[in-house]
Parts: sequence; C-alpha cells; structure tokens
Amino acid sequence: MNTPYYIIEERLLRSNLSLIKDVAERSGVEIILAFKAFALWKTFPIFREYISHTTASSVYEARLALEQFGSPAHTYSPAYEDDTFSEIMRCSSHVTFNSISQLDHFIPKVEEWNSSTDRVGEHQLISCGLRINPEHSHIETDLYNPTAPGTRFGVTADELSVYADTIFDKIDGFHCHCHCESSAENFADNLIYIKKKFGKWFPRIKWLNLGGGHLMTRKDYNVDLLVKTLKDLRTEYPHLHIILEPGSAFAWETGPLVASVVDIVVNHGIRTAILNVSFTCHMPDCLEMPYWPKVRGAETIEDANGTVSSMDDRKNAEGQTVGYCYRLGGNSCLSGDFMSSWVFDHELRIGEKIILEDMIHYTTVKTCMFNGIHHPSIAIRRMDDTVEILRQYQYEDYLHRMD
Repeated sequence: MNTPYYIIEERLLRSNLSLIKDVAERSGVEIILAFKAFALWKTFPIFREYISHTTASSVYEARLALEQFGSPAHTYSPAYEDDTFSEIMRCSSHVTFNSISQLDHFIPKVEEWNSSTDRVGEHQLISCGLRINPEHSHIETDLYNPTAPGTRFGVTADELSVYADTIFDKIDGFHCHCHCESSAENFADNLIYIKKKFGKWFPRIKWLNLGGGHLMTRKDYNVDLLVKTLKDLRTEYPHLHIILEPGSAFAWETGPLVASVVDIVVNHGIRTAILNVSFTCHMPDCLEMPYWPKVRGAETIEDANGTVSSMDDRKNAEGQTVGYCYRLGGNSCLSGDFMSSWVFDHELRIGEKIILEDMIHYTTVKTCMFNGIHHPSIAIRRMDDTVEILRQYQYEDYLHRMD
C-alpha cells in the first residue's frame, strides 16, 4: 500500500468501544460519540454495536448523525443560523443553545416543530438545553479551554440567575463542557464546581450533558473513579439522565499515519527528513497544541518543558554515533511545517517509512488540502488482519473544493 495513509486498527477500536460501553453500563449513564473528534462514517456499523447516539455541532454533522449513523443528533452550536435551523431540527433529538439570546430567538421555531401535526414519519420531539459555564477547568492550554475568561461558550450562574424565573419552561437540560483529554480526578473536581454553581437548578431539568474530554481509554485513566463519580451523581439526582460525549476516547491510540521520507536536507547542522505528509495539513494539532507525536522506533528529544534540549547525535563512550537526530518536515511551503526532533538508531534513507502513532482522533477530521498536497488515504485493518482501503484521494478532490 502506497504512503501516505491513516490506518485504523479494528481490534484496538473495538477494545476502546468495549471499555466505553462497560463504563456506560456500570455507571448507568449514556455515552455518545462526538463527531468533532471522529467522523469516519464507514466505521459506524462497528460503533452501532456499542452505542446508539452521537453529538453534532453543525448542520453537516447533524446530517451525518441522522443519515449515516442512523439516529438523530444531540446538537450544540455556538450560534445557529436562521436559514439552516430547520435542517438542524430535522436531524436532531436534542438542541442545546449557547446563550439566552439564541434560546429566545429559536425557541418559537422548536415549539412550532414540536407541536406540528405535519411531521409524519419524523423523529421524536426535540428536547432543548442550555450550555452552562462553571468558570473552572484544569485545562492549561487556553486554545482548548472553554471556561477561560472572555470565553464565548455558555451561560454563567450569575447570568442564569437573572433569567431563572422564565428559562425552565423552555429547556429540559444543561450542557457543560470543561475538559480536554482530562483525568477522572479532574472530572470529579470540576463536578464539585458545576454542582456548587448550578446544582440548585438540577431539580428543574431532566438531563445533564457533561460534555467531552473524558479520556477514559487512556492506559493510566482511573476508570473506577469515573464510574463511582457518575454513580454518586445519579444517586444524588436520580431523576437526571446523565450524558457524556467524549471524542478522543473512542479513537485513542487506534492507529497511525504512515508516511515516507522524500528527501533529507541539512542546514546549520540541523538535519531534516522531509516527508510526503504535512503537519499543517494532516497533523494540525501537533502545531496548534503543540505536542510531540510518538514516532515508531524513535526517541523524542524534549525536556520537561516540552522544548528541544539538544539536536546533537548520540555518542557512546567510545565516541561512536549510536543515535541520529532528525527534525521531521512536512512537504508544504509553510516555513513552520516541521517538528523537532527525534533520535533514530540509524541514518534515515529516502523512501523509508515513518510511522507517526495515534493519528486517528481529531487529526482525520481536521485535515486540509493546503498547497494541494496529496491527502493520505484512509484504511482499516480488520479483525482477520486484512487491510481495507476506505478512501483514496485524487486531484479531483482538491479541484472540487476550489469549485
């Protein structure tokens, strides 16, 4: 199979799905898939064996939920638009509003939809929710922190207090998102703040969506604490239907991006292996976060602060080179389309494969075709070890995006 390509391991995907289903059953909550992290719809038949619903943040994602996953979406958007809201309602069972103004503007349309007798064959009534902001999170990177000062996400407890007398005849639930690849300990702590600020209104709602960022499939994640925290919450509020909508957890460590070395260039003693993929096009989170992806068979060079400590080749006691240091560079014209640095136990060769681990969640939904660079194919390794190509990209895919 020619590089570049993403390859999903069905065995690893099913392992994650089994764990997630077990958490849902043990805790008595519903766990649904967030498309913002994973939307490869040709794998949805596998997902439907373990979960029943998904969450969407746009018209296209909502359509994907209804038309490809086979069930209406739990939809939240920072701002809905008048010309697409009817389509949002057609594709959704739950619609969460980001602000009081959005709720007031669109609730008449939802009420009309719910009371209509012309929806023969349509899905169930729409349940409305409001996004809340607990103003507390353990997320350290502001780019991913939805509770940072000045955030555009959600209603604070102080703001909700002003409208509390009229709001609860319009909504059935709260949606709160304040995690990002977070631990069960972080979740337990954040829940204290959520209950402190908004718990007095919990008796007036039917469901509570605690968002995503619960990285329960990470090897060091305290699954038992997550289950206990959720069970305690349900004991305290037995009338509430609790929902989690993780994204990364479903596809965490389920497959790599496989690329090839196209050229090796040296400048000021820095050796860069140029790949036939791009960080900015095919691994954007690496530059946005930033984080160093694991490369199979290589050691990452970075210190405790996440910065490169040395780009010197490794020497043994006799002065012989035993580790060769390389930057990995993307094949785009963006100067910053590279990452430093990795040590390999051999000198890289043109044509050699480079395997970048854990590149399925988020990465596959955030790719672009900047510079017209060839988009990696998408494949899946089935349980019997056969490889099926789900999608290959051609010039026409780039052409039609510019049409």
